[in-house]
Amino acid sequence: MRAPMTRVQIVEGSIGPFDEYCDGYGNPGASGNGYVSVLKLSTGSVIKSMDDVLEGIVSYDRAEKNDAYAGQINMITASSFSGLNGNVWGYDLARHDGLTNGSIEPLTTRRRHDGVEIPIYPVWPLLEAGEKLFGTEQERRYPLLPGSHVICATKDVTVSGPATVWSAIALSFAEDRERDSSLFIEDVGSQVEGSTDLERDDSLAKRMASIVDSVMLCGEDQDVKYAEIFVGFKSEVIPQGTVGCALTCAPYLVLAKNAVPASPGRLLEMSLSEWEREFWTERTSIGGR
Repeated sequence: MRAPMTRVQIVEGSIGPFDEYCDGYGNPGASGNGYVSVLKLSTGSVIKSMDDVLEGIVSYDRAEKNDAYAGQINMITASSFSGLNGNVWGYDLARHDGLTNGSIEPLTTRRRHDGVEIPIYPVWPLLEAGEKLFGTEQERRYPLLPGSHVICATKDVTVSGPATVWSAIALSFAEDRERDSSLFIEDVGSQVEGSTDLERDDSLAKRMASIVDSVMLCGEDQDVKYAEIFVGFKSEVIPQGTVGCALTCAPYLVLAKNAVPASPGRLLEMSLSEWEREFWTERTSIGGR
């Protein structure tokens, strides 16, 4: 069996009803049945001065707004696959320049269940691409529509300090994307070994190896061959008297109209910097925003 849609058809079917805002996949008004996944890792914190529920709300909302701006949305938790009718921002669409020119090298390799060695890449290029699309809280670009309902592959953790909260994500691209879904693995926690930033980062880097292990097992279980994996984490030290939240999420969305070329399939050929020049830098230089 082959995929019901081509990559171009997916892009053409992934355009939302709003000029300046992305919208959640499955909401009314989209151009078709395609969707785009965007990756985000964030943390947030608040001084402990309210009750546990309110401190959790504020720290979570701060994690949503930090880094790639995903504030003011209704997150709906879903399982974690980018399917046959999905593209990934920064990989399929507006591909990160470091992936296009090969300057981003694998962190390591891992042997798959059929004996093939596959590369493990850092996830930061895909996170950076998400921030270029959404913008930040201070400089919003094409964020999700405030108040929209957005299906997300997501997990979060909220704890009182002293602690270190962390969020992590792995995205594994299927070798045969005409047959199999690509897989998100999200993980969060607050237990990190080490007393210095370097020691804590080393501990979390080792934990990333376990996340890759889980990817390989999921692939073996369902006879899915992954061609490459992107993995990484974000962490924050939460001192005494503070509440912290770590969030990992990948919204499933349709794109703002003004973020898409007249021929949407061009997004499959554009680098991230080319997209940014055409759909943000030039617009801002002539007073478009």
